[in-house]
Amino acid sequence: METWRRNLYVLCGCLFFVMVAMSMVMPFLPLYIQKDFGIDDPHEVTMWAGIIFGANFLTAGLVSPIWGNLADKHGRKIMILRSGFFMSITVALTGFAGSLWQLLALRLINGLVGGIIPASTALVASSVPKEKIGWAQGLLQSFITAGTIMGPLFGGFLADYIGFRMIFVFTGSVLFLATLVITFAVHEKFTPPEKRNQSSLREDFHMIFSSKQLQALFFVTVMIQFALFSIVPVLPIYISQLLGPEGTKVALWAGIVQAAMGIANVAAAPRLGQLGDRFGSQKVLLGSLLVAGILFIPQGFVNAVWQLVLLRFLLGLSLGGLLPSVNALLRRATPTHMISRVYGYNNSFVSIGSMLGPMIGGFVAGYISISGVFWMTSAFLLINAGWVYYTFFSKRSVQEPASGI
Repeated sequence: METWRRNLYVLCGCLFFVMVAMSMVMPFLPLYIQKDFGIDDPHEVTMWAGIIFGANFLTAGLVSPIWGNLADKHGRKIMILRSGFFMSITVALTGFAGSLWQLLALRLINGLVGGIIPASTALVASSVPKEKIGWAQGLLQSFITAGTIMGPLFGGFLADYIGFRMIFVFTGSVLFLATLVITFAVHEKFTPPEKRNQSSLREDFHMIFSSKQLQALFFVTVMIQFALFSIVPVLPIYISQLLGPEGTKVALWAGIVQAAMGIANVAAAPRLGQLGDRFGSQKVLLGSLLVAGILFIPQGFVNAVWQLVLLRFLLGLSLGGLLPSVNALLRRATPTHMISRVYGYNNSFVSIGSMLGPMIGGFVAGYISISGVFWMTSAFLLINAGWVYYTFFSKRSVQEPASGI
């Protein structure tokens, strides 16, 4: 088997289990805060859940360009191993937090040492043939997203048997084992760049943000993550409202709702990535944004959990075309010696969206309504679709250079 193909399959499998483990307890933060830390006020619970959930992404967003710069200079695999082993320690320690402030501090530290996803994405992007980049990124992203969304399903089962705290310890163990597999199974032929291709973070920032297409792609990334995470902190509360006062197994139903979107994403992402290779990733990106924006609207009107499951499944099909298209377009617009830096900056925007989503979603849910979170997210996605159309399809954009770097 070709090295790039073996690396892709190994990373798909390992990152799936990493993301399953990482997402097993995060969606249940409101329940965790209520039961283990004795916070009963619903507004205080949603506020703390949003802050703690987003804290990891705050610090990750600040340091991602630094890790990307180092990866371009020293190799992507070493960044994967650095992130995986350090995260396994911090996540396991999270299970022993004695207060909400300690929980917040550990989430901040976890963001500082993280970066396994952008490093893996950059390794795949730098080794896969360009004509296969859409399919490869779609396959990788489908496993990452599927793990992220299917994790709550397993977390819902485990929460009843081992408790929320032991799930953190279990997650740390899975992270360690997955990183160990990557250590021995993934091989990178890395050649350090010439000195003339090395630049400072300030120079990188200027070069990267001189491209209008990259600016649009970065903003798309923010909106994708916002859409994925805006409802996560309050999803168990929304489901408990749909189930009614006599409803049981809220955590399990929350896992099923998330798993439905994950299954759809796994099915759709590689196929949409192939369509992007054939007809243009920008077309797949625009269509996926429009469909996702429309599908968020009826989610705020449902009156039964099965309706929410169906709509989240359809949403997963459309979301499957977003991140793979973004990653493919980023690769095609980026010189090889800058791949990790561009993906590092993009991961900063992933972190911004992942941080703002739960924070703003928790605020809107607490002070307006949970339904309002769906409608707000829909509006942002549709606006984003308009920006993508202007950037990639308007007559003015066609006449401009493809990239500023």
